[in-house]
Amino acid sequence: MDPSSIFAENLGIVMLIGAVVSLLVLGFGYKLWVRLLGGVIVSEDSIAIVNKKWVLFGTNRNLPDGAIIALNGEAGWQVDPLPPGLHWGYWPWQYEITMQKFTIIPEGKLGVVQANDGKPLAEGRVLGNRVACDSFQNARAFLTGAGQRGPQIAIITPGTYRINTALFSVKMENVLEIEDNMVAIMKTEDGKPLSEGEIAGAKIPGHSSFQDAQAFVDQGGYKGLQEQVVLAGRYYINPRFATWELKPMLEVPIAHVGAVISYVGEGGIDVTGDTFKHGNLVGRGQKGVWVEPLDPGKYPINPYTHKVELVPTANVVLNWATGKNESHKLDEKLSTITVRSSDGFPYNLDVSQIIHVPRNDAPKVIARFGNMQNLVTQVLEPTIGNYFRNAAQDSDAIDFLKHRSQRQSEAKASIEEALKVYNVQAVDTLIGDINPPEALMKTLTDRKIAEQEEITFGTQEKAEDQRKKLQQARAMADTQAQVVAAQRTVETEGFNAEAAVKKASGQAQAKTINAKADAEVTKVNGDAEAGKVLAIGKAEADVVKMKIASMEAGNYASVEITRALASSGQKLVPEIMAGGGSEAGSGSIVSVLLANLVHQSMNGNGKVAATIPTHSTMKSDDTKVQPNQ
Repeated sequence: MDPSSIFAENLGIVMLIGAVVSLLVLGFGYKLWVRLLGGVIVSEDSIAIVNKKWVLFGTNRNLPDGAIIALNGEAGWQVDPLPPGLHWGYWPWQYEITMQKFTIIPEGKLGVVQANDGKPLAEGRVLGNRVACDSFQNARAFLTGAGQRGPQIAIITPGTYRINTALFSVKMENVLEIEDNMVAIMKTEDGKPLSEGEIAGAKIPGHSSFQDAQAFVDQGGYKGLQEQVVLAGRYYINPRFATWELKPMLEVPIAHVGAVISYVGEGGIDVTGDTFKHGNLVGRGQKGVWVEPLDPGKYPINPYTHKVELVPTANVVLNWATGKNESHKLDEKLSTITVRSSDGFPYNLDVSQIIHVPRNDAPKVIARFGNMQNLVTQVLEPTIGNYFRNAAQDSDAIDFLKHRSQRQSEAKASIEEALKVYNVQAVDTLIGDINPPEALMKTLTDRKIAEQEEITFGTQEKAEDQRKKLQQARAMADTQAQVVAAQRTVETEGFNAEAAVKKASGQAQAKTINAKADAEVTKVNGDAEAGKVLAIGKAEADVVKMKIASMEAGNYASVEITRALASSGQKLVPEIMAGGGSEAGSGSIVSVLLANLVHQSMNGNGKVAATIPTHSTMKSDDTKVQPNQ
């Protein structure tokens, strides 16, 4: 038959078959047809987990006892998953295919792995050893490399992995984040058991802060609490291997030291010698109280393996006063001391004690007492309380009050000596409030008030005296200007007087000199005038003598009188006439002149006006003067 005719006859059948196949592909999907044909298509973000249902021929038909994963083609979950791509020969009636997305560990997480197959764990172990298996992506290498079933000591860090989930299950966990000034206290779940008497495992090197758990185990690490702590940072630690607790770092503040009590380490040798018999002090890193304290700062100390007692190195004030406490709280249980005097009066006494613990003696104090609170309750409280009770009984209450400063000095010396034994320095002892009985206090108060009133009155008296002095001073100050002015006036007048005296003296001297000169001149002039007068007189006398000689003396006198009257302006005709008794005519010239003079004299006085009569009769036996009619 012609081939072309054969093709033509069968073309319809071929087209029919193609149409049917096309309809099937379009209706069920090409993956189904690939799968029906024994093929497996694995996408680029997945792997295919293969479960072989049965094996017809061969010696490896069944898995070994206890096995779950087939290494040699046995029936069961196959060890090797199918990577992304197309794979043939996996007929659907013989193989079950499960698609598994890649395992992705995000940032900040880690993967904790559980193996479903492998060798049993060794006795005493809780985690399977690490096996070189490409972070659990090579399941065959894990099983053939002695991988152990159960939780694995190794972890998966952030990333994308092709892990056979039939063998391994992966759980996400958080990484360990430790903030600044914090530490992580570690407790491991795997390793050797702790030795008897130990509470924590010693430090093990080379495990990268517990991130390499296998190295920790291989180096002989112990399970349980660890002495070593983990500092601030991010750590990929298997939480099935180790758990942690975050704690703040130990801070030793300023003016303090830290006395370390170590509960771990080798047994130390006491370094204090025979002088200190109250506990052993050992070197750093040994078990016991470290002889060298921690100075102020921050330390990564495990509080479960080391106890640090803070000891103040500055002065510490302790108050024996109810309700009064310092910030350190060491005196919160102390109260006011009740004492009794020798005269039977009970009273309360507040006391403050200042102490100092030297830096190098702080470990000794802690070795002896355990902590500072025990020092206060076991030593300071009984020592100071009993001292003041005994001191109060040795004197009466008033005497104790009066000599308070002396009692305080005695207490300081006595307590200082007592505390030296305990490696504590007593800086000072101070007596605070003293509360004597009310009746005694009233007596003292009344006495003191009287004393104070006496002092007040004296003070007031002094104040009055001072006030008087002040007023006097003010008065003097107010008149000071006048006093100064008066003083200046007196001084000025004195100066003026002296000047006047000197001036008068000068004038007197000048006048004396002038008077002497005038007297001398007068004398000279007098002598000259006298000489002149004498000469003139002599000349006149000579003339008179000559005139008298030329006429009678009586006539000469009358002539001279008449001349004198004429020159004086005297009236020559008299207003009165004097006459004698027997003589009828006129009287003598002398009588006339005399009467006229009397008349003038009387009128000049203005008292008596008498007129001499112009006509009178004068008798020899009687003379009258009658007024002129």
